[in-house]
Amino acid sequence: MRTPPNVPRGRRAAELTGRHVECGELDRVLGDVRSGGSQALVVHGEPGAGKTALLEYTAVQALGFRVLRAVGVQSEMELVFAGLHQLCSPVLDLLDRIPSPQRDALRTAFGLSAGPPPDRFLVGLALLSLLSEAAGPHPLICLVDDLQWLDKASAQALAFVARRLGRESIALVFATRRRDTAELAGVPDLPVGGLQEAEARSLLNAVLGVPIDARVRDQIILEARGNPLALRELARGLTPTELAGGFGFPGVAPLANGIEETFQRRVEALPPQTRTLLLIAAADPSGDPALLWRAAGSLGVDSAAAAPAADADLAEFGARVRFRHPVARSAAYRGASAHQRRAAHQALAETTDQQLDPDRYAWHRAQAAVGPDENVATELDGSADRARARGGLAAAAAFLRRAAVLTVDPAQRAGRALAAAQAETQAGAFEAARDLLAMTELGPLTPLQQANADVLRAQLAFITSRGGDAPILLLRAAKQLEPIDVTLSRATYLDALSAAVFAGRLASPGGHVGEAASAASTAPPPLHSASDPDLLLEGTAAALNTEYAAGVPTLQRALADFGAGMTNEEELRWMWLAAITAIRLWDDIIWDQLSIRYLQLARETGALSELPLALTQRAYTLLFAGDLPAAAALIDELQVAKEATGSGLAPYGAMALAALRGDEDGVAALTAATLQDATQRGEGIGITFAEWAKALLFNGLGRYEEAVAAGQNATSYDKDLAALCWPLPELVEAAARCGMKDVATKACDQLGEMAQAARSDWVLGVEARSRAQLTDDDSAEPLHLEAIARLGKTRLRVDLARAHLLYGEWLRRRRRRGDARKHLSTAHTMLKEMGVTAFAERAARELRAAGGNAGRRVPPAGNETLTPQEAQIARMARDGLSNPEIGSRLFISARTVQYHLRKVFTKLGIVSRSQLDSVLATGPTDVTRPVSADHEARA
Repeated sequence: MRTPPNVPRGRRAAELTGRHVECGELDRVLGDVRSGGSQALVVHGEPGAGKTALLEYTAVQALGFRVLRAVGVQSEMELVFAGLHQLCSPVLDLLDRIPSPQRDALRTAFGLSAGPPPDRFLVGLALLSLLSEAAGPHPLICLVDDLQWLDKASAQALAFVARRLGRESIALVFATRRRDTAELAGVPDLPVGGLQEAEARSLLNAVLGVPIDARVRDQIILEARGNPLALRELARGLTPTELAGGFGFPGVAPLANGIEETFQRRVEALPPQTRTLLLIAAADPSGDPALLWRAAGSLGVDSAAAAPAADADLAEFGARVRFRHPVARSAAYRGASAHQRRAAHQALAETTDQQLDPDRYAWHRAQAAVGPDENVATELDGSADRARARGGLAAAAAFLRRAAVLTVDPAQRAGRALAAAQAETQAGAFEAARDLLAMTELGPLTPLQQANADVLRAQLAFITSRGGDAPILLLRAAKQLEPIDVTLSRATYLDALSAAVFAGRLASPGGHVGEAASAASTAPPPLHSASDPDLLLEGTAAALNTEYAAGVPTLQRALADFGAGMTNEEELRWMWLAAITAIRLWDDIIWDQLSIRYLQLARETGALSELPLALTQRAYTLLFAGDLPAAAALIDELQVAKEATGSGLAPYGAMALAALRGDEDGVAALTAATLQDATQRGEGIGITFAEWAKALLFNGLGRYEEAVAAGQNATSYDKDLAALCWPLPELVEAAARCGMKDVATKACDQLGEMAQAARSDWVLGVEARSRAQLTDDDSAEPLHLEAIARLGKTRLRVDLARAHLLYGEWLRRRRRRGDARKHLSTAHTMLKEMGVTAFAERAARELRAAGGNAGRRVPPAGNETLTPQEAQIARMARDGLSNPEIGSRLFISARTVQYHLRKVFTKLGIVSRSQLDSVLATGPTDVTRPVSADHEARA
């Protein structure tokens, strides 16, 4: 095998003996990146397997590449974004080239500027953009060693980028001990196992350089199990007598006791001052020689102590302090006594600049503490605040957890544990959060803290299952908060109502929608004039606790100018509830405005974890408006967002789209998965949505008995109508066709109650359409005409087309064939143009039966040759979005967008964006562009 250039032959050749397959795979990665592609690879194996050597090989082979490096260090795992800053430091001058929200997020994460804590997914997207810029002039390779010791925030950002790479000419190569890193699930991997016996013998012979006793050689090979580092270190640690097969050999430590032991033996053989120097270097991973020598001097260690460590090939002390191998660092640290480690950390704390590096200063002091120390705990509180401000929630939790351990007072310790649990929850570490919550039970909490602990338990239940115990826990917390903090109590009651709506029929006893509404109706009045969330609380509680009409006036007031006077964060927090309230009020105008504002807020604030819900809301408004291409584009974007953020949101948008398109197989697959997942998660509202989608599909297909069954399933838990009232008209239509007049009448009466209270053209039109289907005589005609007139005033083109369809079907049954053809033709044309396939074909059958000509169905033209992603990018480019804007929406880099656009132009035979409008199929107007907050979003 060849030896890479610029690397000492003996060392690198030994480390890479037998790694032909691994080196070939790394060569393949480099080759793909040279040709314009991007690759991510996880190199994994036990300590000493040669992962670091393979990274070095990759660096040497990457001729013409820009190389960025980062190394995870165990003692630095709690310093937020330390690993990412280490990797990106050489390219921070390129920050000004990336979109401003991303630039601001990364600057805040790195502590370069102040700002609100950035969304972790926005940081990942910013990193992708920055690395893409760095790869502009030359291909880029990022080598990350010891990933298992990288701080969590950095690991999450890098994993995000690894999944979103496209055509940027970037390689990400990670080295880690274990493959089962959750963040990197799905990223290609390269296992590094033990050497084959022949290769192990070759390596051992190269290390020793002289013949040895055959029994000793065989024993070393057996114990090393093909581990290259073990082969070198076991052999190096033997005396001449042992190498000759003397009596001392049986005492050699086997590999099972850890390669670290061989390094520890070498450390123990060093002079005391050298061991102390290595301990200090291991305790501070910054590699700063000035800091090291100041700390060493305070412990009486002089510069002569470095030579024995270098001679033993354990560490280098030059412009940077660097251990020869991570295991050597671990051996130097773990081999010291607890007293010695504390002394090293104390020396480092005393020589670390508290002003310039307060977090590392506080961390060293915490590690030096013999027992509880309130001063140190207070400093860690400050570090937690700084970490939280930079978006480092996992780091904040670590600081707070250590602060709690160092706290004497039980009450203060419990409070810090609660704060740490809250940070862990925000960081997505739910099991760690539960452990910390258990710690709070050991000390007294104030009533406010106890209520916050209950809120946190409820949040954990809601996040992990969307149902179950969340509503009842939130109600309990809200009750506890009443005498302590009225504003927080009311907000918690509103959270409880949201959780109860999500849980629906699957909520635990005491937390069902009606029970939550009853409890919320007893909330203390607001301290000041009622805000929009206050009105939402009162109106929702009234509507669900007594009758629909009771809450309507208050809810209409809440939505009239929703969000005025709120911060973006407050508005975003309640936007989902406001949007479903607009649906409950059948107010299509406000629903449309809120969905635009919701998506705008999620994008502009970088709240990417909120993005799936915002995209779902906007997609539904477009589906009901009949703009299926625009809705499909958002649903495609939604899938990308879910994959990028790890969201577990059910495919609500995809189910509705498939139902309107008449895609029976798609609906079956999506609803089956949703029903299973919703049941497991306790997300009862998912069951209602799935059954509604089936009822909608079967009504379109004319399979009314199946539609009745689905409609009855959807409405069997009547409180679900608080969030989704659309199953009612589906059930009326299906039951009327099946002669089940009692079932249809009951559902229609429920619609009627809503119509009389809400009085919107949407609900009045749908009720008139439904009532007409229950009328056998001529009195049905004015109801049909009223439905068409009222729905014609809305933007709900699907409902309007269905009103024409039902009227045309009624006219045909009355043998008024000429009038029937007029409305059936209108329905057919509208439904076909919208792509509402099943209903369009139903209209076509009726039109032919009435003597009309429905024509033949012509598939849309213009973009058949494009892949789904290409079509998505082409639509966005046609609608005026720039490459960076498209990249931000699809979680890819601007360079990847440009690559796909070039392919689009070639496939479509065009040369510019201005030609896209003429060659793409008729589709969306981009109603998702930013709008004026004072105009369209709050009109």
